[in-house]
Amino acid sequence: MKYIDEDYLFVEKYRPRSIKDCILPDRLKNTFNEFVVQGEFPTLILAGGPGVGKTTVAKAMCHEAGIDTMILNGTMDGGIDKLRTDVTQFASTYSLMGGGGKKKVVIYDEADYLSWKTQPALRGFIEEFSSNCTFILTCNFINKIIEPLQSRSTVIDFNFTKTETSPLMMACFNRIKQILDNEKIVYDGLVIRELIKIYFPDMRRLLNELQRYSSSKIIDKSILSLIANTDITTFVGYFKDMNFKEIRKWIWMNGSIDYTVLYEKIFNELIKQLTPDSVPQMVLTIADYQFKATASVSQQINLLACCTQIMAECNFKK
Repeated sequence: MKYIDEDYLFVEKYRPRSIKDCILPDRLKNTFNEFVVQGEFPTLILAGGPGVGKTTVAKAMCHEAGIDTMILNGTMDGGIDKLRTDVTQFASTYSLMGGGGKKKVVIYDEADYLSWKTQPALRGFIEEFSSNCTFILTCNFINKIIEPLQSRSTVIDFNFTKTETSPLMMACFNRIKQILDNEKIVYDGLVIRELIKIYFPDMRRLLNELQRYSSSKIIDKSILSLIANTDITTFVGYFKDMNFKEIRKWIWMNGSIDYTVLYEKIFNELIKQLTPDSVPQMVLTIADYQFKATASVSQQINLLACCTQIMAECNFKK
């Protein structure tokens, strides 16, 4: 696997630049390889959880096919003005790369954060510039992409089946070993396996955590106590004990957690621990604070408020 030597971050330095190097099921690799062979793609929506390789695949396909590409992020470039100016200029001109009249590609990363004005306008852009440019959208939440955009696109789901997970985790383990060997980091294979069990399929989070833990050039069993602090079951257990101090401590110690998926994990754990009559109130509370999180100045305080309300209003099984 080739890598970008001058980049410091593992997630960028070791980002696959070809589809064959991506850690994906064969069914997805075959689909993406077909697009590369054809040299152009339909409008695509790549949907799935964080860190599973959606953006990597989009970039790798364009790189392998030699396609002129513009990359935008929905969280920063999601306004209608960006679409009317930069995207229009890019999509309306012919590509100087690749020869053979290949279409350009606009990659809209995190497209589920595009504004509600931009998404309907993008629908028109896809049709207007279809002869010269195509679009690849990536998203964590497909339900946040309006139906007219979905109907004009090929939607590819990055959720893996149970039978696919085991070989993918082994491929992930082998990739991690290559990276750590190249970085001359001493590691315990059993610890790496534990990390994979915790973070897979979020490869981005896994690499970020490995880089953090390997600052001393060694990864051994001493970090397992740190990993345990991110356990959702333990965290939710503090709710039952009304242990506000430990809840607050856990939230502040795990500030790097992706809040877009944390609320769902808390929900899945609470379902198992709450009495049936408390579940409706818990659902309403989590939904309320998920919505508030989109405009919250402090995600940590917002989450703490959510936990406090659940403790005050819900009953746990004995």
